[in-house]
Amino acid sequence: MSAAFVLRVAESDADREACFAVRRDVFVAEQGVPEELEYDAYDPGAVHVLAVRDDGLPLGTGRLLTGDAAAVKNGGDAGVGALGRLAVAKAARGLGVGAALVLAIEEAARERGLTAVDLHAQTHALGFYERLGYVVYGPEFPDAGIPHRAMRKSLD
Repeated sequence: MSAAFVLRVAESDADREACFAVRRDVFVAEQGVPEELEYDAYDPGAVHVLAVRDDGLPLGTGRLLTGDAAAVKNGGDAGVGALGRLAVAKAARGLGVGAALVLAIEEAARERGLTAVDLHAQTHALGFYERLGYVVYGPEFPDAGIPHRAMRKSLD
C-alpha cells in the first residue's frame, strides 16, 4: 500500500460514514467492542478527522470533543479537548496515519482555543501516545472490556 494519504475534517455525510466504517472495522470487528458502545451521543457534535489514501480509500479516523462533551470525558474542564475513537485500518498501520491524525486533532483543538487534550488510551497504545507528548495520569480502568489509561498533553 502506498504511504500517500491526505487528512481532512469530515464535513460531508460520506466522510462521516467513512469515519464510522473505519471505526466499525477496527473497534467492532477487530477488537470486539459492542456496536452500541462504539457509536454514542457525542458523535453528532464531534469534530471528526479522516485520513484517506490518494484514491479515496479511508485509512483512519479520530474525533475531538469540545465544551461540555469534552468536560464529561476529562473530569470537568471545558478548556481541555477530548481526543477519542482513533482508529487506523489494519492495512494502513505503520504508515504514520495515526500520528498524523493525532496532530491534526491537536491543531483542531488549538483552533478552538483549547489548552490541552485528554484521551483514554488502550494500554497497548501508551507508548504511541507518549512518543507524541502525552503523559499518563490516574489508574488503569476498563472501557468496553479493554484496559485503558487516561493521558493528557498540554498544547502550549
